[in-house]
Amino acid sequence: MLSYCYNPRAMTPSPRLLLTIDYESWFAPSRRYDFLPPDTRYQLDGERSRQAIDPILEVFGESKVTFYLVGEMVGWYPELPEKISEAGHEVGFHCHIHRRLDDAKEIEKDLIASSDWIRKYNVRGYRAPMINTVEDVYPLLTKHNFTYSSSQYAPAGVTIDKGGVWEIPVSTLPLLNAPREFTAPRHMNLKLVSGGEFPYGSSFTSGLFRKMVYKIIESDLKAGKSPVIFLHPYEIVTPKGYPQNFIVDMIHHPLLFPFTFNKSKFLKDLLKNFPTTTMQDYVNEL
Repeated sequence: MLSYCYNPRAMTPSPRLLLTIDYESWFAPSRRYDFLPPDTRYQLDGERSRQAIDPILEVFGESKVTFYLVGEMVGWYPELPEKISEAGHEVGFHCHIHRRLDDAKEIEKDLIASSDWIRKYNVRGYRAPMINTVEDVYPLLTKHNFTYSSSQYAPAGVTIDKGGVWEIPVSTLPLLNAPREFTAPRHMNLKLVSGGEFPYGSSFTSGLFRKMVYKIIESDLKAGKSPVIFLHPYEIVTPKGYPQNFIVDMIHHPLLFPFTFNKSKFLKDLLKNFPTTTMQDYVNEL
């Protein structure tokens, strides 16, 4: 049985903003597209994800961040990881097909399906779809030579040794007592929020409370912590026809609305005012 260790102050790397991009198609927030035929999803994407990468990389300039890629999109657009890597950013693995992944067999299928490009780009970081995973993922990541995951929510500064794989969670602000147990799944739900954690690292939250999220990031950095936040490509470069082509999904699931807000100004403010590095660079300092 693996022994997991919570290390709130292990080595304490210098504070920086760990800004990450979950690089998925515009329809990924809605579950009704998950099990469509791959060709149908490709047609729905309509080259939008390929067209977004150059302007997104331009926004980042000299700042370095981590992109977690969906494997089937690498099949559609092989230049995505190449351009990201050439620009000096980290290429991470999000999944092969974007859907809820809470079964070890399905997770391993995804790892195997994307193994060629994972190996080619020396991918060492994993981000579960919807920041929702299970404890069984960590032995699999070790088996497939990953060094870290970012697939839970927890307060900024928390690092968890999952038997040789680090868990570097997406950041929350504890409003009550700081949690001490970090067992997957720890995703964004009523239990997390009612337990007193404000999940400011989610782009859902920055879509609704940008100024507040900015101030929390600033405060945590001053406290010597390294906040982890994520955005999506469709929140930086608005795809053609978006969010009009997402209206039906938003009507049925109003909580999808914040994911459709353009956050490019918020991103530029972060890059202008806070230091960033890749997640792997941070892990190397632990």
